[in-house]
Amino acid sequence: MSHNIPRTQTAAVVVSPDAPILVKDDYPVKQPGELAPGECLVKLHCTGVCHTDLHARKSDWPFAHKLPLIGGHEGVGQVVAIGAYTNDSPVKIGDRVGIKWLADSCLQCEQCRKGLETEYAPHASYHAGCAKAKLSGYTVDGTFSQYVVSYVNHVTPIPENLSSQEAASFLCAGVTVYRALKYSRTQPGDWIVLPGAGGGLGHLAIQYAVHAFGLRVVASIPQLYRRLDTGAEKRELCLELGAEKWVDFRETKDLVKDIKNAAGGDGPHAALVSAANSSAYEQAIDYLRPGGSLLVVGLPGQAQIGASIFWTVVKSINIIGSYVGNRQDAREALDIASRGKIKCHFALKPLSALSEIYEGLEKGTVVGRVVLNIDLE
Repeated sequence: MSHNIPRTQTAAVVVSPDAPILVKDDYPVKQPGELAPGECLVKLHCTGVCHTDLHARKSDWPFAHKLPLIGGHEGVGQVVAIGAYTNDSPVKIGDRVGIKWLADSCLQCEQCRKGLETEYAPHASYHAGCAKAKLSGYTVDGTFSQYVVSYVNHVTPIPENLSSQEAASFLCAGVTVYRALKYSRTQPGDWIVLPGAGGGLGHLAIQYAVHAFGLRVVASIPQLYRRLDTGAEKRELCLELGAEKWVDFRETKDLVKDIKNAAGGDGPHAALVSAANSSAYEQAIDYLRPGGSLLVVGLPGQAQIGASIFWTVVKSINIIGSYVGNRQDAREALDIASRGKIKCHFALKPLSALSEIYEGLEKGTVVGRVVLNIDLE
């Protein structure tokens, strides 16, 4: 049992893709006695803002979400209640935990047993991953609120020596790039290029690549970024974080050639594309060295990979889709961050700034990450 849980809260609600974000002060809070077995109520300290939240707000992905919707899936807070008849809960009241993209899954199906519980994409013609999966801020209400209902088997314990504000972005951006690098088929000393390196995922990918995997980094801005006032700031950040080389499409006449030259002449061994545009994927096939890996991470809503099949085959390119990360990946990514290896560069803003943040994400002007401090609302 718990106490002092209000009946209502402040929450940012998406009513429809065309309507403004509605910040409501009277959104209901699920009470402890209403929690189902396995559910927990978390009082949020803060939450990160992810590009995926923008897709949910715009409804431009090919699978449906709930409406009205509270977005957000990078929340950190304290467990204040657990549903009655919850057996063997791995968390207890008072624990500080993180809420991730995957809110819940059955833990029993083949995909869950293989650690692929996050691979959820219901579609009219197929259904990948756990059929019972719930997605925070997409199919169930997320973390742009003061309280959130989550699930004891999927919340992630937050290491004591990591602040809530910094931990937030590791719950999606951090674990996403960490998992992609983990399965990239690279070796220490290999070159990797990171298109979109100055963004939220990219600046964390630089640090994980260097400090966790011993890779050499070429940071790049692809043609997605068109504002002239973002390049210098992103370049400075990327080099400061450990990238050895920098390639900007505005400063080159031949992006593919310059990336190859930056990575020793033969091209990088891998490309982790976190930019949400198709051209970044197509260019990667051209500059990757033979046997290289294209790590498909960014999620444009409708774009296709239009790369040459001939050169993909002849160069033996590995195309690896990597979608968020599982429960173990999240613990590993947070552990590395908690030991001071990885630092998240973020701006702290109030929940009321959410519409402005979405605009910045859409224009590509957000450097690092944005965290909403719910405690200050």
